[in-house]
Amino acid sequence: MGIYSSKPLKEVLRENKREINRAIREIDREKTGLEREEKKLTMEIKKAAKENQMQSVKIMAKDLVRTRQYINKFIEMRSHLQGVALKLQTVKSHQAMADAMKSTAVAMKKMNAAVNVPTLAKMMAEFERENARTEMMQEAMGDAIDDALEGEDNEEEEEKIVGQVLDEIGISFGEELPEASGMKSPTNGIAEASPGKVAEPVGAGGGGEDPALNDLEARLNNLKR
Repeated sequence: MGIYSSKPLKEVLRENKREINRAIREIDREKTGLEREEKKLTMEIKKAAKENQMQSVKIMAKDLVRTRQYINKFIEMRSHLQGVALKLQTVKSHQAMADAMKSTAVAMKKMNAAVNVPTLAKMMAEFERENARTEMMQEAMGDAIDDALEGEDNEEEEEKIVGQVLDEIGISFGEELPEASGMKSPTNGIAEASPGKVAEPVGAGGGGEDPALNDLEARLNNLKR
């Protein structure tokens, strides 16, 4: 067992990344100090060369070469640490993806367990049946409404035909029927027609009937059939 076995992987990755960043900062500080030492040695070498102190120049030149080598090593170490940090970040991303897939699998399992396929099929069958009944009821209501409106249209058509018949013989609903010859009436000679009956002469005495009235009565009887 490792030293981080008791900790979750996310916490282990976080601690390792923190240690790597701390090491990179230390390397940067050391590299900066060596670069200052390099500049200092370069200035001293130039000064000793001007004073013709060649022995000191050779010694400081060795120190300068050694300092530059360490600077290069620190740069290389810093690059390696950055590579390790990137690998840790990749592992962290893989772990996050694995956790997400695990959570998704658990959620899908719960959802599948909650959905009862036979109950769902029964529900869909009931919905289809009720939907069909609703459509039939709407169709029946539409037919009933159409029949009612069609009856109103027929009644209006009948009234129109009656008006045309009356217009042919020169009589309108607002006018009185022509007075028949030989008919006697205490008022206007024509009694008012009761609903559904043709106007008939009242108190007719011994005279012949008017042909116009006979023709009107025949037309109205044909309309009633």
